[in-house]
Amino acid sequence: MISSRGRYALRVMIDLARQNSDGYVPLKDIAERQGISKKYLEIIAKELVSAKLLKGVSGKGGGYRLSRKPEEYAVGEILDVMENSMAIVSCLENGAEECPRAAECDTLPMWSELNQLIHDFLYNKKLSDLL
Repeated sequence: MISSRGRYALRVMIDLARQNSDGYVPLKDIAERQGISKKYLEIIAKELVSAKLLKGVSGKGGGYRLSRKPEEYAVGEILDVMENSMAIVSCLENGAEECPRAAECDTLPMWSELNQLIHDFLYNKKLSDLL
């Protein structure tokens, strides 16, 4: 399941893409348009800046903007930054210990295939597709 952090991060990215500005957009403006707490968006924006998905400037005239063009962002890239795991089942999470039943698990191939389908879908969907 995609958390509110992931969904809100997408909303922030879409909002900034719609502004299509070379300048910086204040977070309070995004928060008002999106109906999301500014305090919560500060946490999300900080992570997006750390991942180099956004550029941020503080002070007068500060705010946030996309660091690339909307068509250069995969939705999956944005969600991966915000979610601890996008795996459909815990045994497929990055860093998960190998399941002792993996060799005889009848469902593992299905979960692996579904996991790959979701990954491919999200990485083929661009931010610009959501505008």
